[in-house]
Amino acid sequence: MNLANKVLIALVLGIAAGGALNVFGLTENTFIDQNIINGIFLLGGKLFVNALKMLVVPLVLFSLIPGIVGIGDIRLLGKIGTKSFLLYIATTAIAITTAITLAVVFGIGTEMTIPFEPNFEGKQAASGTLDILIGIVPANIFEAMVEAKMLSIIFFSIFFGIALLSVSKEAPELVNFIEQVSKVIMRMVDIVMWFAPYAVFCLVAKAIADLGLDLVSQLAGYFVVVMFALIFHAFVTQMAILKIFTGLDIRMFLNKVRNAQLFAFSTSSSGATIPVTLRTVQQRLGVDRAVSSFSVPFGATINMDGTAIMQGVATVFVANLYGVELGIVGYVTVVVTAVLASIGTAAVPSVGLVMLTLVFNQVGLPVEAIGIIIGVDRLIDMTRTAVNVTGDAVVTVIVAKSENRIDLDVYNDPNAGIVEETHIGERAA
Repeated sequence: MNLANKVLIALVLGIAAGGALNVFGLTENTFIDQNIINGIFLLGGKLFVNALKMLVVPLVLFSLIPGIVGIGDIRLLGKIGTKSFLLYIATTAIAITTAITLAVVFGIGTEMTIPFEPNFEGKQAASGTLDILIGIVPANIFEAMVEAKMLSIIFFSIFFGIALLSVSKEAPELVNFIEQVSKVIMRMVDIVMWFAPYAVFCLVAKAIADLGLDLVSQLAGYFVVVMFALIFHAFVTQMAILKIFTGLDIRMFLNKVRNAQLFAFSTSSSGATIPVTLRTVQQRLGVDRAVSSFSVPFGATINMDGTAIMQGVATVFVANLYGVELGIVGYVTVVVTAVLASIGTAAVPSVGLVMLTLVFNQVGLPVEAIGIIIGVDRLIDMTRTAVNVTGDAVVTVIVAKSENRIDLDVYNDPNAGIVEETHIGERAA
């Protein structure tokens, strides 16, 4: 059984275990809560997520630098960056427009009253445009690495890669060293992924056990519309975009990207999923490292399709709940604000709620109303992260295909890049 199937089974078992703990009231048992849910489950999930996060910075650094050296033409890097940026922004705008349309059509929140305790405090959702631009160039690269500021790390990697490219003939040893380090880090990703099924079980079981089903039933309209919009965008809109721009087999893409989707769903963090996404697009989909090492971490930073969908539906839901008429101008404001807020926002769990603060402020909705939907946001957060990661892979494949930087033999081979059973310490073939 390959890793993807093991992870899928672990996901199902985790949902079943977490649901059973919640339904039978075992979460109220102090021993089970402290030793199982917030003991074994918490430990297993956190260790895995921390291991992935540990690899993010070195993986981006040592993938992007040799990737740039391998391009050999700096102009190509500019084309890759421009195409990636425009596609990410366009898909985010399409996502939130779709979400608002569906929410308006279904009229969620109309003539509905939900008692709630305002338990959400508004925060600064994003820095201003000027601060974001200034922050791209790090004053201290080591501080940027510690804080995992992806735009700053990408800038430094590109800068270093360009400089190394200009002296590559004089420093072949350094180029070779970085290449070897990149291979070692990818091997580390393989080792971490071996533990994935166990970690996914722990992560999902804890999330479902904590979530409960009562809030889902109370907010059924909002929950169903958000989930439908997310699924529609991932499997209809994004796949249509992929087919239109590349003409590639959609079923093959979905089969190969499934692993990254499951990891994203389990961790609720597209940033933590970067190692898995990179491995998927490079070794499973055949994308050249010169494209993927830039597009994937860049997408994890600015591509917020799933988050934008949640914001669009939540805005319409709360507006209807409070009887606020947004109108065309209000909806356009929501689209523009959500797209701009996605740039420079950290790829961490539940960041969508923080971004939603900015959206609500722009259209005059009470920030406290976020307390209505915060209870079911964890499950939605898991799903929208999977949508974000799917979008990262779609854009990466589109850009690679447009630049002839994808190995179609690898893409069309269903067995390419499958993670086999690996024992720690076993030498790679």
